[in-house]
Amino acid sequence: MNMDVLVSLSKRRGFVFQSSEIYGGTGSCWDYGPLGVELKNNIKRVWWRDFVQTRSDMVGLDASILMHPTVWKASGHLDHFTDPMVDCRECKRRFRADHVDAISWTHYCPATKGNKFTIPAGEPCGHCGQRRMLCPECGKGELTPPRQFNLMFKTFMGPVEEDASVTYLRPETAQAMFVNFDNVLQSMRLKLPFGIAQAGRSFRNEITPGNFIFRTREFEQMEIEYFVNPNDRVEGRPADEYWHDRWIEDCVTWFRRYGLRDENLRLREHDRDELAHYAKRTVDVEYNFPIGWSELMGIANRTDFDLKQHAKWSGKSLTYFDDERKEHVVPYVVEPSAGVDRAFLAFMADAYREEEVRGEKRVLLRLHPELAPLKIAVLPLLKKRDDIVRAAQTIRGDLAKHWRVVYDDTAAIGRLYRRQDEVGTPYCVTVDVQTVGDSERGEAGDRRVTIRERDSMEQIRVPIGELTTVFRELFDGASWPQVAGRYPPARG
Repeated sequence: MNMDVLVSLSKRRGFVFQSSEIYGGTGSCWDYGPLGVELKNNIKRVWWRDFVQTRSDMVGLDASILMHPTVWKASGHLDHFTDPMVDCRECKRRFRADHVDAISWTHYCPATKGNKFTIPAGEPCGHCGQRRMLCPECGKGELTPPRQFNLMFKTFMGPVEEDASVTYLRPETAQAMFVNFDNVLQSMRLKLPFGIAQAGRSFRNEITPGNFIFRTREFEQMEIEYFVNPNDRVEGRPADEYWHDRWIEDCVTWFRRYGLRDENLRLREHDRDELAHYAKRTVDVEYNFPIGWSELMGIANRTDFDLKQHAKWSGKSLTYFDDERKEHVVPYVVEPSAGVDRAFLAFMADAYREEEVRGEKRVLLRLHPELAPLKIAVLPLLKKRDDIVRAAQTIRGDLAKHWRVVYDDTAAIGRLYRRQDEVGTPYCVTVDVQTVGDSERGEAGDRRVTIRERDSMEQIRVPIGELTTVFRELFDGASWPQVAGRYPPARG
């Protein structure tokens, strides 16, 4: 799978557009189009339902993006949330110092009279044997010495731009859940273990963003802070270690359930020397993206670092009273943190297929029905027949009360099917002459329509009055063979 294929599909079919494209675009900022916003919202909705709504130990939060600047001092972001940066003195391009040697580099080879070559990362020139010394982008400029670059976006609160009004766009959603720990605990009367979840936007002034929506400066996160009593033991193990393993298993299972294949998922344990300063253990769920294996989400055991830091800097107690032991404890925290945009990219990449059907290429997205941006497409076989169009529009209106449904009559039926396959629509409903009959010939319609299933391309004839029931079964988890077995196949 080539990333360019996904980028092209995303623009052509209304999933993702370059931000401010008519003005030349804004670097690593993307707009989610009509189908993209539906897919993105479905990912968040299903995540929220599965990890918050259906669980008795979870509650939600939607916190402000702008927070008191001391939050970021207490969390360590002001002092530690930095990357080493180098700049090219010639072309002014900026790179992460620890990533420069992993970039293919431009070389003007003296052994070939200055011919220009692009040489793979880490390799020497095959003609002169020289290794990269200059800027990997332009091949001419020297790089500056590394210096630390804070990744937070700075802004000002209020009408006057002065040091006293400096604040930051949050680089993560997590801190809001820590500073609201006591508010949530008291208002909801919760007992450990319990979790607080939030889905929302975060901002990081990345030095080298790129690879489509994989690494961007503005992105959405789905994060959970799961608080446990460090004095408890579960199945003979410390509670924080038990719940860390449980969350790893639950998160991997969730991605599998909604379509990511086992061969494209793996776990990567962080080595001791790469752990964040607050972490006891961190495990990444990695996905085999078109750019290779990279982080899809991380699950960290953050210990009691955050609550203790905010208690210290705010002067407020952030503890839990253990009734059994009659003592106040600072909970440990397990943090499953996933990026919505990376999940979006992974689900798109894993769903993409190219097949040959009757000598023609068929492109389809095998998206899970719960994630698919459009659930049903209603298609009239003949758009010049008013009675067929009216019936199709009525069906679309009835089904749209329950699901995201589209009506399309802008091409021949075969092309309409291919169009819906390409955007991942699980089912098409076709209204034809047999449905409405032919009054001029005195033929009554059978009031049945054709339902076509995306993956198998099988078709059945279903009474219009049973459509809502049939689709409710299918979207509630019934398999296509289970439902299709009750109805006759469509002819042709």
